[in-house]
Amino acid sequence: MTGSDERYMALALSLGRREQGACWPNPAVGCVIVSDGRIVGRGWTQQGGRPHAETVALAQAGAAARGATAFVTLEPCAHHGKTPPCAEALIAAGVARVVSAIEDSDPRVAGKGFALLREAGIEVTTGVLADAAARDLAGFFLKTEQGRPWITLKMASSFDGRSATATGESKWITGSYARKLVHAMRARHDAVMVGAGTARADDPSLTVRDLGIARQPVRIVVSRYLDLPLMSQLARTARQVPVWLCHGPGVDPDRGKAWESTGAELIPCAVSGMQISGLDLVQQLGARGLTRVFCEGGSALAASLLAEDLVDELVGFTAGVAIGAEGLPAIGAMGLERLAEAPRFRLIEMENVGGDVLHRWGRA
Repeated sequence: MTGSDERYMALALSLGRREQGACWPNPAVGCVIVSDGRIVGRGWTQQGGRPHAETVALAQAGAAARGATAFVTLEPCAHHGKTPPCAEALIAAGVARVVSAIEDSDPRVAGKGFALLREAGIEVTTGVLADAAARDLAGFFLKTEQGRPWITLKMASSFDGRSATATGESKWITGSYARKLVHAMRARHDAVMVGAGTARADDPSLTVRDLGIARQPVRIVVSRYLDLPLMSQLARTARQVPVWLCHGPGVDPDRGKAWESTGAELIPCAVSGMQISGLDLVQQLGARGLTRVFCEGGSALAASLLAEDLVDELVGFTAGVAIGAEGLPAIGAMGLERLAEAPRFRLIEMENVGGDVLHRWGRA
């Protein structure tokens, strides 16, 4: 591995991030093809997951790919699906060397792509910026290995941890800059998810706005009884932007049919106690191909996901305002009796965003 290997891989990683949130169920991969120190091809996985990054970069490089080095953020695929294997495409193009950040954990690949390349006489270097690639592709790996997407839990709260006043007023605890940043975060996830209480109280659209981005994440509402207003923004726009309603058994069939008539998709989930099982919920989402889900609460859904150890990343926006004990808590009851039972996270970053504080936490 050389310094130039890391430089070109960093570029490939940045390309892969361009379609985060838009290429599920496939991973967001980037590819750079370099010949004699000159970039001759660049590519990233396209919306909907095809074509793959290597295919796009090879098409751009054309004949210049022969004898070149391909930098790919994930092991090239080796299986025949809706498109031919990328490993075979690299061989056919005549590349001399492939540099990859990380091996694919999908059992259909899992080292087979590297093996095909080596059998064809292509030099293969692996592990270049592997940690960065692992972070970027964490959702894809979770879906492949555990059948569930990466869950980011975002909470906006007052200094004293309240998400709204006692009357439910919450617009706006944080400032405009923080809210715009939330829209950018939504855009990099496959789906945005809220609980039924939030959907009823706020009538949210859950779309990405004011960023000049046409694509939209799937909008998910978790509602045990499907007791959601049919005159909501989500119902009115379900045919334009997908709406998935995750509900428990025994819901009113007429209400279910009414929601289906709006264009929403109903997803039955198992129940644990009085709530939807968080584990079954995330596995249902993984089975439908989601790799990255941005959960924006409310408090009951946040508590459920935390209690079941299903939150991979916490994103907090804290405002310099105090609401008091009568305000609504950002996270609901978790039934903890001892501090040792509380889920812990490690601080990744913290910064001032327009007068509010952004703090991001990962698994401890």
